[in-house]
Amino acid sequence: MTTAVVDPLIDGMTIRRILPLHESSRRLRDLSPDSPRVHGVAVMADVSRRRWWPLDSVTSTGRLATMFEAAAGELDDRRAAAQQLAATFTHAVLGRAVTLFVLEGRAWDAGPGNLWMHVDSEGAIDWAAVVDPMLRVLPDDPATTDVVRLPNELALATWTAHRCHRSLEPIFESLHHLSRGSLTPAAMWQMVGSAVVITATQVPMLTGSGELTCMRRGQGVLDALTGFGLPVRALRRVG
Repeated sequence: MTTAVVDPLIDGMTIRRILPLHESSRRLRDLSPDSPRVHGVAVMADVSRRRWWPLDSVTSTGRLATMFEAAAGELDDRRAAAQQLAATFTHAVLGRAVTLFVLEGRAWDAGPGNLWMHVDSEGAIDWAAVVDPMLRVLPDDPATTDVVRLPNELALATWTAHRCHRSLEPIFESLHHLSRGSLTPAAMWQMVGSAVVITATQVPMLTGSGELTCMRRGQGVLDALTGFGLPVRALRRVG
């Protein structure tokens, strides 16, 4: 049996009123109690802003370039550095949001202006938070406050995919430029597609139930991303 880790950042949150997002995040932390920051998000109003920065500033302030050069220097490979950062941001933006969607049929706003990132002492992203904690939910969701009900699962999948797309697109374009074209945006969107499939597969394994529901919801996100013209399903050999 895995012992839950007491995380100082989570334990130090000042929560004045329990919201549906707090309840969902607690359940997401239970998916990996030994690494409770892997899933879920915090609410910015609950935490100190030390080592936090808004996601939409990463391409405009030079932060992404700094992160890239550090990774490229460590790996001695610009393409590998771009892959590493693309995977990091894919999980931070989409992986966390899709985990909640496939598990509970809920989603926070993962779009520009709402997500913040937390970094550890070495500058690596290890947590995420939202400014607006409002959840989008399905019509039969039990929450009565701090949620917006969408008409059906398709609408929720499309909204989730759209907000993740808006956040990831400028990051992927910047990584393509920083890698000097060695990693294309198409390759990064294929990584996104793989992340959705992996998430929809792993969540039932962690919870022991809901396999068909999780896979259906994951496919809904993939369908929406494909509808935006993104090659999340385009798997091709190179070289």
